[in-house]
Amino acid sequence: MTAATAQSALRTTDPVLQHRVEQFLYAEAELLDDHRYTEWITLFAEDARYWIPTRSTRTIRERDKEISARGEGAHVDDDHTMLCGRVRRITSGLQWSEEPPSRTRRLLTNIRITELDGGELAVRTNFWVYRSRLERHEDWFVGERSDVLRPAGPDAAYPYLIADRKIVLEQTTILAPSISIFL
Repeated sequence: MTAATAQSALRTTDPVLQHRVEQFLYAEAELLDDHRYTEWITLFAEDARYWIPTRSTRTIRERDKEISARGEGAHVDDDHTMLCGRVRRITSGLQWSEEPPSRTRRLLTNIRITELDGGELAVRTNFWVYRSRLERHEDWFVGERSDVLRPAGPDAAYPYLIADRKIVLEQTTILAPSISIFL
């Protein structure tokens, strides 16, 4: 089965697999909330994409055009090299939009898993990210992440590598002054 194949919203996933994937995603959220970015970036495969497409309000007839396609408008469209560069900037203390750093808390829910060919997993996760910055600035980001997880090697610290991440925000207009944190 491929990620593009339509399926029922009801998924019956092996409880052990469900638990392992959930614990991996919770560990990733902890790394980000604890500002452990150099460890977080190791969760990504060398060929990974990290993509936040833009969203526009459409009529029911045009709902299929609500989310921009790859190669169209995006808030972020990074390959592994660009992600590593963002990690270097945010950890350098020189990225003014994150100095002093934001305080964040990530909540993950409705984690749905579909097994793909070759041992990869398509994982859809709803998220809510709260950001507090300086004394009075607060933002929140709500949406759905679609990940492709690839089994990591036997000696890896974490069981999966993130091969692809698509983040779809519910907001069509981002009211935050920047998306300087990782979602």
